[in-house]
Amino acid sequence: MFKKEIFADRLKYLRTEHNLSMLALATAVGLKSKGAINQFEKGLNLPSIETLVALADYFSVSVDYLLGLSDKPERQ
Repeated sequence: MFKKEIFADRLKYLRTEHNLSMLALATAVGLKSKGAINQFEKGLNLPSIETLVALADYFSVSVDYLLGLSDKPERQ
């Protein structure tokens, strides 16, 4: 089952592991400001499907991994 907290934690982990600022990640996935990334990482908002796919593509992980539906980051 999907939990916002898992998504928030995994997004923050991936961003910090790649040494990215919130603004750099936002820009890389086509968002206009770092505020959206901040809201995602705090679990306050969820991304659109387009942004979710862009985040998964950027980090080369599956959408299922980002959403906590799988513990395997690899795409299948």
